[in-house]
Amino acid sequence: MKPARRIGLTLAGAVASVAVFAVVWPHARDAAALLRAQDDPAQLSDIRVDSALRNNDTVIGRGIAQALEANDADLAKSFADLAQDKGIKLPPGVTERVDAAIADENSTVSTARRFAAGFVTGEADDVASLSGTVAGDLFVFGDIRDVVREGTRLAMGENADQLVLGLASVGLVVTAATYVSVGGATPVRAGLSMVKDARKVGRLGAGLTEWAGRSARGVVDAPMLQQAVATASIARPGQTISAVKAAFKAEKAGALVRLAKDVGRVSEKAGTRGALDVLRIADGPKDVARAARLAESKGSQTRAIVKILGRGALLLTAGAFNLAWWVFAALLALFGFITSIKATTERLTLLWIQRSKLNRARRELAAQAQPPAHAI
Repeated sequence: MKPARRIGLTLAGAVASVAVFAVVWPHARDAAALLRAQDDPAQLSDIRVDSALRNNDTVIGRGIAQALEANDADLAKSFADLAQDKGIKLPPGVTERVDAAIADENSTVSTARRFAAGFVTGEADDVASLSGTVAGDLFVFGDIRDVVREGTRLAMGENADQLVLGLASVGLVVTAATYVSVGGATPVRAGLSMVKDARKVGRLGAGLTEWAGRSARGVVDAPMLQQAVATASIARPGQTISAVKAAFKAEKAGALVRLAKDVGRVSEKAGTRGALDVLRIADGPKDVARAARLAESKGSQTRAIVKILGRGALLLTAGAFNLAWWVFAALLALFGFITSIKATTERLTLLWIQRSKLNRARRELAAQAQPPAHAI
């Protein structure tokens, strides 16, 4: 092959490598950033939210409009806080509408109504109703109510929710610890109430439901619990608590208590609805623990982030291998470019040396062909 053709091929290889690198580099850059941030939920969510906003800058405005339409002022406020953090200017009047919705939701009448609903029904979806739920559970009314209801169903052979029954049983013991610690266990108590409430209203993720069900069954002695609930009564709380505590296996309750503590951390920073949103997408206790770290970093923005990204706010949803492949492809293209440039440089150098030698040889031959000057 002629030298010029060989040089043309190596130059073509360099151009092709540059073209491939230009295509894969944005993906490789994002993939590398995601891989570095996979153990940091806050950084991971920042990268993904920024990417989502680059692809569609109407995400936040649309999220606020949908939240207000659904009468979810807390979510609208979360989107507004996220917009402020990202430096996104909202249309005129949007901030005022969000503030008005928050003021209406926090009005005395509305708060009292939701507190009462949470106290009586044991179902919570915001701070006020959770306060009522936790108050009911702290007065053992809520947990005994759930123990009596589900225990009666169990005794009559009906379909009882054994997860709610187990959580209520754990809750009775944790409530006692709350009194002993003068409120020190209240975050755990609130976390247990939220997990129980999420289960009741169908907002507990499938994976987390399965895990919590196994854990709840492991912390109680089923035969003793059935005997306890057979005689349980809201009118005799002391007797009911004693009977349930006898069936309680404290040494196996650590996992549920840790879950409740993490849920409480999410609720403290991101609000009750934020905690319920996390419970809906979580596939296990590790997801909730990561959500607690996210909430501690992002605070009120957490709900909006979870709404935009779903479970992707907590962990890598794309396979690490797929992400690593983009990085490898970029490195491969860069290697191809460097190799092509090296080969081109070597061949150009070799061609220059060969031509230099050829020119020198021609000059020497020309000098030899000329007759000596004295011979003229």
